[in-house]
Amino acid sequence: MIHALVRRLVLTACLLTIAPLLANAQPMGAQDDDFLYRVVKDDTLLELAERYTHSPNLWSFLRDHNAVDDPRALPIGKILRIPFRLIPERPSTARIVHIIGSVHANEQLLQVGRQLEEGHRLRTGPDSYVTLLLEDGSTMMLPGSSNIQVQRLRAFEGTGLIDAILSVENGALESIVAPEKNGVGRFEVRTPVTITGVRGTQLRVRSDDNGSQTEILDGQVQLQASAAAQTAVLRAGQGATTSPDGRMHAVQTLPAAPTLSIPERTPQGWQVDVTPVPGAQVYLVRVASDPEGTRPWSAKLFDTPEAIHFSAPGAGTYYVLVRAVTASGLMGPDAAQPFEGRAVLISRDGQAIVTGYGGQVHLNDY
Repeated sequence: MIHALVRRLVLTACLLTIAPLLANAQPMGAQDDDFLYRVVKDDTLLELAERYTHSPNLWSFLRDHNAVDDPRALPIGKILRIPFRLIPERPSTARIVHIIGSVHANEQLLQVGRQLEEGHRLRTGPDSYVTLLLEDGSTMMLPGSSNIQVQRLRAFEGTGLIDAILSVENGALESIVAPEKNGVGRFEVRTPVTITGVRGTQLRVRSDDNGSQTEILDGQVQLQASAAAQTAVLRAGQGATTSPDGRMHAVQTLPAAPTLSIPERTPQGWQVDVTPVPGAQVYLVRVASDPEGTRPWSAKLFDTPEAIHFSAPGAGTYYVLVRAVTASGLMGPDAAQPFEGRAVLISRDGQAIVTGYGGQVHLNDY
C-alpha cells in the first residue's frame, strides 16, 4: 500500500513538472482503431499512458502494442498507436451555425447558437436547412424533410478527436469531416440499411423508402449493407446505392462536376449556362452563402441544363452550386460560381433597412 502511494505521488510530481510541456504534445490523428501520437523530447510510456488512458499501468501494453525496444528511450518522432478503447471519453456538443426555415430538436424549435447533445433527434421542415459545427471542426448539413438522431456525440480526452454516430432515419446528411486533416476518432452515419464508417472525408448519405445512396467526394469510407454482410470501400469520386431490403448494388463512379458559365443577370433573375454532363438525368441547383454549400438558402431540380435561373435572398455575395444527378439517384460534385445578391436600401450606418415585416427593401421594388 505504501509503495503504491509513493509511486503515485512520484508520478503526480512528474506530471506537474512536465505540465508546461504538454503544449508541445504531438497528436497525429487516427488510423483504424488507434489514436496516433508522435513522440517529442522527454516523452515516456509511463507519462503517455497516464495522460491518454489515465492508467499508468498500461505503459507495458503500449510498449508491446508499438514494439518499443527500450521504453526508457523513446525515439523522437516515433509514431505511437494508442487504442481508442483505452482512452476515456467526455460528452461533446454540436453547435447550430445556420438555419433556414423550420428546424426542431426533440420537438423544440431551434435557433442559431443552440448546442445539441447526444440523444437529440433533429427534424427539418420542407424547404428548410440546418448546419451543425462539431468540436473538431466537422460540419453537418441537413436539407428539408430530413430526420436524424444523434446516437453518440463524445470526445476522446486529450486527443482533439470526436466519437460520433448519426442515424439518418429519413432524408439526407451532407458532411465535411475533420477539414483540418487532423484525423477522425470515429464518425459513423447509419441508415436503416447501411452503416458508413468515415476516416476524414466529404460524405453524403440519403435515405428514403427506396433505400439509400452514399457518395464520397474526398477521402474514403467503408460501407456496410445490412443484407448478406456486404461491405465495400468507397473512395473519392465513388458512390453506391442500397435497396430497401439492404442489398448493396455495384460501386459506381460519380458523374463529373458540370462546367458553369459566369452568371448573368436577366429579367427573370440570375441565369447560368451549364455544359451537359454524360449520364445526368437532372441537375440540382442550390444557392448558398459559401462555395462549399454548407450554408444553403434554396434548392431546385432542373430537367435540362438550359435556362437555369436562380436568385439570392438579399444583398452580398452568394454562390450558385450545380451538381449532376444520375438515374440511380447518385449525385456528383458541385460546380460553383459567385454572384451578387439583390441591391437593398442602406441606412447611414451601413445596415440594410428592414421593413415592418422583417424583410429588406430591395431597390428594384421602387
